[in-house]
Amino acid sequence: MTDAVTFPTPGRIPYPGGCVLEPAPYALDWLLKWPADVTVNGTLHAGVPVFPLLRELLRDPAAHGVTPEQAQAARDRFLDTAGQALEAEGGQRAWLEREFR
Repeated sequence: MTDAVTFPTPGRIPYPGGCVLEPAPYALDWLLKWPADVTVNGTLHAGVPVFPLLRELLRDPAAHGVTPEQAQAARDRFLDTAGQALEAEGGQRAWLEREFR
């Protein structure tokens, strides 16, 4: 069975470094704005910020032709993959979970 909502795994977060920026908060901000190609029920949304689109899907799944369960599964995949990227920069997956509330 294929997923109704697909998107790539975020790669390494392009932390620019510097003495003012902390890696973990930067990574969280970057992931919340991260653009990627997202496919929803066969419709490509090219180069869209993934997190805001997932929030839209969760708010009104039927408007996008997905079930609440499919929207939740996409959210869970994002939390798994983006959470790993965030943790690699010293952040916590719980920060991303909080953003979905």
